[in-house]
Amino acid sequence: MRFDLLTLFPELFAPWLAVGVTRRAFAEGGPVQVVPWALRDFADDAYRRVDDRAYGGGPGMVMLVEPLARALAAAQAARSKPAPVILFSPTGARLDQRRVGELAQGDGAVLVCGRYEGVDQRFIDRHVDEELSLGDFVLSGGEPAALALLDAVARLQPGVLNDAASHQRDSFADGLFDHPHYSRPERLGDDAVPAVLLSGHHADITRWRREQQLALTLARRPDLIAAARAAGRLSSADEAWLRSAVPAAKG
Repeated sequence: MRFDLLTLFPELFAPWLAVGVTRRAFAEGGPVQVVPWALRDFADDAYRRVDDRAYGGGPGMVMLVEPLARALAAAQAARSKPAPVILFSPTGARLDQRRVGELAQGDGAVLVCGRYEGVDQRFIDRHVDEELSLGDFVLSGGEPAALALLDAVARLQPGVLNDAASHQRDSFADGLFDHPHYSRPERLGDDAVPAVLLSGHHADITRWRREQQLALTLARRPDLIAAARAAGRLSSADEAWLRSAVPAAKG
């Protein structure tokens, strides 16, 4: 798959894509190809201007339609077939593991990294297929959001993680948070590793981990419990534990 990045700062991406376990996805011959396009290369004046003041006044600058459109045309022409265009925006749908999974199984996309006060609405109306947001906060630009998406997609590619089953146990893989994890030392002051994890009884360990998933998710994101229930991802054992463990879960 291939991701083309329309950005003012193409130099931000190379260092990140070359470190950590996900670097396997982005290495030459890897499953994820990333191609940055420097937006200033598509400006048409001596100052390489890609922004201007907003009509109607107000603070901040607006990214111009024409440099963005020219960069997008070049990116699409370089691909074997047209790709969906994704803009990172506070008004977009919140990116979640379900959408990451869909993108991880596709051919990629063109990612538009906005800056300044925003992108001229006419570019969005004409060219953008989807707007995505990382959450209810504001970044200085779309580059950190693009890196987050690329990292999440890379984790799902075969052969990238040391253990092929790792991402299947991640938080949100089945709609719930992951369970707590422990390693050496067995005792840290008064804090000890839960005895069940030292028992060697795999059925008990599996049950404890699932109960911890349910408890943590219910305490911090009860909406995820409701969504998992609606999607049919909770077993009868899960429902029985929820009814018995926390009064708020009853009914």
